[in-house]
Amino acid sequence: MSDNLRITPAEPFPEDLGTLKDEKLQVLDSQVQRQLDHEIVTGGESNPETEFRHYELDTEFEQREN
Repeated sequence: MSDNLRITPAEPFPEDLGTLKDEKLQVLDSQVQRQLDHEIVTGGESNPETEFRHYELDTEFEQREN
């Protein structure tokens, strides 16, 4: 179980990021980035689910910019 600063691969993740307000998306992005950092520091590599979530968030941010 993580704290509010990170979101582990086992924790629920929104299916449709497009429904989230910008502020919530930014918070989620920070949580995923912290989890990625944590996985790399503690285990030497990232979890594929965390990588996928990071990619999904990047894609959503790009879509909102256009």
